[in-house]
Amino acid sequence: MSLTLDDIDDESGALPEPRWWRVSGFALAVGALLFVASLTPSLIPRPAALQGALSGASAALGYAVGAGLLWLWRIMRLPEADDDDARRFRAAFIVIALALCTWGLWQAAEWQNATRRAMELPPVDTVHPLVVAPIAALIFALLWLAGSAFTMVVRRAGRALSRVLPGRVGPVMGFAVAALLFWSLIEGVLVKRVMEAADASFATAEEVFSPGAAAPPATDMTGGVESLITWGDLGNRGRDFVARTPTAREIGAFWGEGAMRPVRVYVGRVSAESPRARAELALEELIRQGGFDREILIVTTPVGTGWMDPGAHDTVDFMWGGNTAHVAAQYSYLTSVLSILTNVEYGLDQARALFDVIHDHWSALPEGDRPALYIHGLSQGALNSQATLPLFDVLADPPGGAFWAGSPFVSPVWSAIRDRREHGSPEWRPRYGNGSLVRVTNQQNVLDDPAFASWGPIRFVFLHYGSDPIVNASIADIWRAPDWLTGERPPDVAPEMRWYPLVTAFQLTLDMTTALSVEGYGHFYVADDYIDAWAALTEPPGWSEARAAELKALWATRPPPW
Repeated sequence: MSLTLDDIDDESGALPEPRWWRVSGFALAVGALLFVASLTPSLIPRPAALQGALSGASAALGYAVGAGLLWLWRIMRLPEADDDDARRFRAAFIVIALALCTWGLWQAAEWQNATRRAMELPPVDTVHPLVVAPIAALIFALLWLAGSAFTMVVRRAGRALSRVLPGRVGPVMGFAVAALLFWSLIEGVLVKRVMEAADASFATAEEVFSPGAAAPPATDMTGGVESLITWGDLGNRGRDFVARTPTAREIGAFWGEGAMRPVRVYVGRVSAESPRARAELALEELIRQGGFDREILIVTTPVGTGWMDPGAHDTVDFMWGGNTAHVAAQYSYLTSVLSILTNVEYGLDQARALFDVIHDHWSALPEGDRPALYIHGLSQGALNSQATLPLFDVLADPPGGAFWAGSPFVSPVWSAIRDRREHGSPEWRPRYGNGSLVRVTNQQNVLDDPAFASWGPIRFVFLHYGSDPIVNASIADIWRAPDWLTGERPPDVAPEMRWYPLVTAFQLTLDMTTALSVEGYGHFYVADDYIDAWAALTEPPGWSEARAAELKALWATRPPPW
């Protein structure tokens, strides 16, 4: 926003026409402070281009804050400097802003390397600031122009309203009118069109077959000749999940005699018209394949795109000799973030319907002649399954438990555990009660901590990395430092990271978009940690630390999850 003290009319408080060549020295200094803060360490290492975009946006946000403070100062008729002093102050603030930006860029590479050291990554080059600076300047200039346009609307609306409203009411109402107009334009037009285009593009991509994704020859597999679900309706994510099913021979090499091929049922979004219909179709297919005859049955809510992480599913298949069954239903084509922002109810409706249908059939079976039932979800899948798990309705015949990884910070069960944790336990790995119901782990497996009481009849296991912004962020980060930065710090978070008002929340928001960039950190959960979590939840027969090490070594030789 290109607002200065001189831009406000003394008599009415309304705003005259802008002088486009003028910038506020004070606002620039505030913008420079936020620019420097944005360069400091965060949870996820950022490429130079992305860092430049963040820093430019942070500087623009700071400029808007500074301009807003000047506007309030004048509206409140507080003392002002005369013209000569005002020019000197303006020049001094501009010099301060340039000095701050120069110092921040000088430190930028070292600050970025602090985050990289926490994740055992190689350092960035010293040319990093030379890429950040021009990109940040461009983003700042574009946002400054947008802010200037907003200021012009505020002036004109305030001037018009001042003719009919008394005192300073006109300018204040002008600001409200302009804010409403711009918000309606951004949220109602731009965001809506972008989301619609994204949904259409993802849906189109789902209709394109991946190379080598041929329908399974086995008639008893999902998408096979006798399947109730056609191969084409599974979508790329479903086809990948089914095609990756480990064979009995692969599992047998680890397990030994008696290994089986796991049952995998997946219903694509286009396989049926409603969440309930997709859930009932999944049940029929699960019965057809003999899923209820297996030892372990896992009801999974996929991430927003419908993707199922092989590190989570293939590992438990190996741990149980393939005597397992998985069932899932797709509810969206969008990434988890976009799905939450647009149609979060789709995922909630599908998660609720699938669990209800599977649980109703499972609970009607003889207790000694049915599989152990578990729930699983990663990212938005964890959020949706937590939000729809009817725990109090199924206590008469509950599932064995749930394994949730990367739960978004708004997930209801995770939020309650984090906020009501035992005193003295860290926010990023909280202890809840005596550990008989809930246990939280990270890269350092603590699920078998002897301080815990014995497991109860239901087990909830959470796998959350301390460097995962999707798990650890909070709306309150805008105005106060999170506990994971003020108390015991996660091992994968840089000691140099500090909290700054507005900026840290902005950093964490951007971190969410790059949270999958480093394997084993952030939101990129890996098989080694899934193995420990599944072992604690399901207690495979004959399992030991040695067997876990063998499976982890085997997994290091397998293809990446995508």
